[in-house]
Amino acid sequence: MDAKWTHTTVLLQETIDAVLTDPNGTYIDATYGRGGHSRLLLSRLGAAGRLIAFDRDAEAVHHAQSLMANDTRFSIRHAAFSAMHDVAPASIAGILMDLGISSPQVDNADRGFSFMRDGSLDMRMDTSHGQSVAMWLEKAPEAQIAEVIHDYGEERHARLIAKAIVASRDKKIPLTRTAELAKIVASTVHGREAGQHPATRTFQAFRIFINDELGELDLALKSTTHLLRPEGRLAVISFHSLEDRRVKQFIAANSREAYDPRSPQSLIRTNTSHHKLKDLGRIKPSSHEIKSNPRSRSAVLRVAERT
Repeated sequence: MDAKWTHTTVLLQETIDAVLTDPNGTYIDATYGRGGHSRLLLSRLGAAGRLIAFDRDAEAVHHAQSLMANDTRFSIRHAAFSAMHDVAPASIAGILMDLGISSPQVDNADRGFSFMRDGSLDMRMDTSHGQSVAMWLEKAPEAQIAEVIHDYGEERHARLIAKAIVASRDKKIPLTRTAELAKIVASTVHGREAGQHPATRTFQAFRIFINDELGELDLALKSTTHLLRPEGRLAVISFHSLEDRRVKQFIAANSREAYDPRSPQSLIRTNTSHHKLKDLGRIKPSSHEIKSNPRSRSAVLRVAERT
């Protein structure tokens, strides 16, 4: 189905080295994508090991089913990773999340993720339900469009872009193609940093919004401490500050004991139980990986261990 598109897995060895502690344990790949992490993890698992994968992209699920149909240690669910909360508690030796989108999704113009290729303005991870970006932009108020671009794209020209989008809509010109959106943004945004397309932040913002990516991430992170067994590992790769900030804050919040802020010296513990996670730090791609795969340049891997 997608043989003409390739995907280079980011921080492959580093992620599996970080998350794999028991070859016969049960693991979760919360974002299968094109299976780079899953395949390497399976190659290191013993006969009793298990891997449960999740992906809300039907093409990714089809890829997994066709590639690993004969491996009884592997199963995949067509669902967002927030759905992993129903896995048996305290049963998982490791959970990995590779956030963002895969290269086949970006490179397939029909999916609408790329401003570099003209295609349908869709951007849904799961095309079987929900509204596309084009559908949302048909009726979205200018203020909401600006808010989305500002909050999820960290775009300082958000209001001007939203105004231009609505102005185009008011001319009864349907905004249905990625090239059309990219052109509107490029004609509005000037002085963008070198090497970055003017529409980069707007496309990111619409993709995050239409897929509720940050809400899904919050739900998934919340379930990890419930699912991981003692000494189980959590490894999360993020690609922009909005994701990384959430992961960093989640690990930090669960890596310390709580204190009562009403106490002058903050010496009274409000939670006498031990912290849930141990922060094992972060890893960034090597210069060699960035050179061979430029899409990895913004990646950050954060690792924590269940206590």
